[in-house]
Amino acid sequence: MKHYTLFFRMDITTPEAQPTPEQMELYMEQWGDWMDMIAANDQLADGGTHLSVQGKVLRPNNVMTDGPYTEKNESVAGYIIVLAEDINGAVSIAQSCPILQGEGTSVEIRQCMGM
Repeated sequence: MKHYTLFFRMDITTPEAQPTPEQMELYMEQWGDWMDMIAANDQLADGGTHLSVQGKVLRPNNVMTDGPYTEKNESVAGYIIVLAEDINGAVSIAQSCPILQGEGTSVEIRQCMGM
């Protein structure tokens, strides 16, 4: 089995894009169910974490910008590492991710090299 990182992207800074407390409760329940399913299928290598909305981006020549994103809707909100036979297997896992129910969200799937 190969390791794949699923990066969860969404708008984490615009106030109107944030879920209500009721929506957040539902989303967290769905997230927990999804993570439980991945773990039960022995596909979860690392539960990952949520990431801070603050950050810095360092570019060549020590050019520093605020924020971990280039566009608000491109913010990486978190990640997990899953186990799959190939990229298609990792995509199959990602397809049922609850984050994809929101607008302007995405899951980026990348193979971890050297693991």
